[in-house]
Amino acid sequence: MSIEIKISKRRISYKTAMHFLNRRVQALKENKANELLWVLEHPLTFTAGIRSNNKEILDKKINIINTNRGGKITLHNPGQKIIYFAINLNNRKKDVRRFVKVLEKSIIEFLRIYKIKSKNDKKNIGIWVKDKKIAAIGLRISKWIAYHGISININNDLKQYYKILPCGLSNKKITSIYMETGKVFKNFEKKLLEILIKNINQI
Repeated sequence: MSIEIKISKRRISYKTAMHFLNRRVQALKENKANELLWVLEHPLTFTAGIRSNNKEILDKKINIINTNRGGKITLHNPGQKIIYFAINLNNRKKDVRRFVKVLEKSIIEFLRIYKIKSKNDKKNIGIWVKDKKIAAIGLRISKWIAYHGISININNDLKQYYKILPCGLSNKKITSIYMETGKVFKNFEKKLLEILIKNINQI
């Protein structure tokens, strides 16, 4: 099973990314394309998953993009890395819970490179450093195609989270690699993708 790798250097709008991702999912359903891992950044964007509600919007002036992923309201902004995926579970084990665990395991392994000890939470999907969230996972399954993505806070402006209750949580419970280490790391995309591919191919 071949996984196509894309790394975008320029910022991609959320709507552009979703258009591309949805087309890839449809092509996968028709066996006309390879699976996908795509690393990128978005400009400042707020998105709402299917379980979100208006109480999570603290700043009523912001624009919210509704999406079909699971979860609630979240933020994307420069300095946060997004890894979109389109993975065909028809060719692997049809186990959504296992797939989520693979994503969580991969993020934990990646953060360990920077000496950040992190963990998953059975009640709240995502990855945590103590009681602060550093990475989020949004997931949708259609005909056993798993898609949407992972977001990891690298060195983004966390103050933007004050405009929402991210994932329904207190906006003070968010952190980043920079907040945890005091350092700005670059050129980590290849290592992150290597970890993801290794673990996904074990499903």
